[in-house]
This record gives sequence, C-alpha cells and structure tokens, in this order.
Amino acid sequence: MTLEQLRIFVAVAEREHLTKAAQALNLTQSATSAAIATLEANHATKLFDRVGRRIMLTEAGRLLLVEARAVLAQVAAAEQVLVDLSGLARGRLALAGSQTVANYWLPGIIQRFRALHPGIEVRLEIGNTDEVAASVHDGRADLGIVEGRIEDPALTVLPLAEDEMVLVAPVTHPWARQAPRSAPELRAGPWVLREPGSGTRALFEAYLAERGVRPSEIDIVLEYPSNEAIRAAVEAGSGATVISRRVVGSAIRAGAVVPIDLPLPSREFLALRHRERTVTRAAQAFLDLVRRLRDEAAP
Repeated sequence: MTLEQLRIFVAVAEREHLTKAAQALNLTQSATSAAIATLEANHATKLFDRVGRRIMLTEAGRLLLVEARAVLAQVAAAEQVLVDLSGLARGRLALAGSQTVANYWLPGIIQRFRALHPGIEVRLEIGNTDEVAASVHDGRADLGIVEGRIEDPALTVLPLAEDEMVLVAPVTHPWARQAPRSAPELRAGPWVLREPGSGTRALFEAYLAERGVRPSEIDIVLEYPSNEAIRAAVEAGSGATVISRRVVGSAIRAGAVVPIDLPLPSREFLALRHRERTVTRAAQAFLDLVRRLRDEAAP
C-alpha cells in the first residue's frame, strides 16, 4: 500500500466516481482504476461495489477511508513542516468556513492574504458549523471559521469578529406592520430556517428557549442548507427567518424583505484550530491578518 494509492482511494471514495477523481488528481481514468484494482487485489478485499454506473464504498472501504484520511493528514503535516522552514514564500492553507462566514466575510480577507502571500495556495471548504468543526478535528482543515458555538474539547476557539442578526419577513407578512411580542406569535411563524447543525439555527433556537418556546413548537414550513435559498424563500413570501444582516442587507435595501424590530443577540465569528496540532505559519499569518483588519475597523 502506497501513499499514492491512498490518495487515489480517498479521491474516488469522496466523489464516488472514477472519472471525477481522475480529473481532480490530474490522472487518466485507467491509471485511477488500476490503482484501486491493485489495492483491492493486494489485500484480497473489495473496497467498492459497482452498482450500474455508480461506485459505492463497501464496509471495508468505509473503514479504510477513515484511516486513509488520517494518514494523509499526517503526511500533509509532515510536508508542511518542511515548507514552513522556507517561510511563507510557498505552501498551502486549508480553510473551512460555515456558510455566512465563507460567502459574505472571508472572500475579501482571503484576497488580502493572497496579495500579501501570493505563493500560498488557499483552499476553502464550505459547510455548516458542525461540518466545519469536523474538518478541523479530522485534520482536513488547518483553520475553521464559524458563527456557531462548538463543544469539542479537541478544538481551541478564538473570537474574531461580531455578526449582527436580524429577523426578516415577506412584505406581505403581518409582522411587517407589527413585530411579534409574545410566545404564541413566535410559535405561529411561519418560519423558513437553516438546517439543524448550522450556527444560525442554533442561535435562533437558543433565542426561542430563553422566551419559553421549544423549537418543536414553532411552525417550520421550509428548511434549507443555504442562506441564499432562505433569502429567496422569504422574498417569495414563504415565511420569516432569522439570519445574518450580511446575507439580507441588499434585499432589505431593495425592499424585497422587511426587517422586523425585534432585539436579537449578535453572534461571534470564531476561529477553530486543533489543540494538538501545530499551527502552521500560513495559518498564523492568516489569523494575524484577520485580527489586524478587525482592529483597523474598530471605532
């Protein structure tokens, strides 16, 4: 078993597609297929089932995927140590960001970082808060940036910035004329919400709990794993939502949705890193840049 075989195996397993994995690795499909076949033959174990035109992991494949990712993360860490010896002239920075952070806050910061360190390859993975935390925990990301609290003792949490939350509703919603003031009104909604596991959903449910409203009691008509889908659904009249002002600021200014006068807590953007892994010089430089930009923007 070689590292190259493990890289090919992980690429195929994550995509469940030989051609897409080959393209991602800049290999031919035949070379990719041969590597998987050799791996299976050498260990007399089927790693994939071929179901029609799809390939799916067997139980052995699923177990190997966990170990292969861990091995490749360790190899990447070893390579990064050598790269770091030459400073920030070259290297890579693997970031994972939750949706609001990745789509509305990080792009400008990444561009500033690239201008300062053009030799650093930056990769950004996007998921919800729980998925980002898992990427950092498993070593797939050097840093995670999220807007939700994480309870993982393996991760260190660093506050970076604040994010304003806002309740918005369709222009035809009764709340556009009178904000909800009571628990029954909050229960009625109807609500269009992010999925469980997202920082936005967790903050909203905590807000409800403080007012004696259980999440199971509210009328949720739609759930989406996308801020843009949530905004579009509210604009279309499906229901109200609580979301970052960064997401709906333009829609508010255009009159497509109505901000509701309801005091909501702000939330923090948080950086996550693994306690037992050395912070790479690229990751530290990125954190330093974020803090400098935050301090420059402070009144």
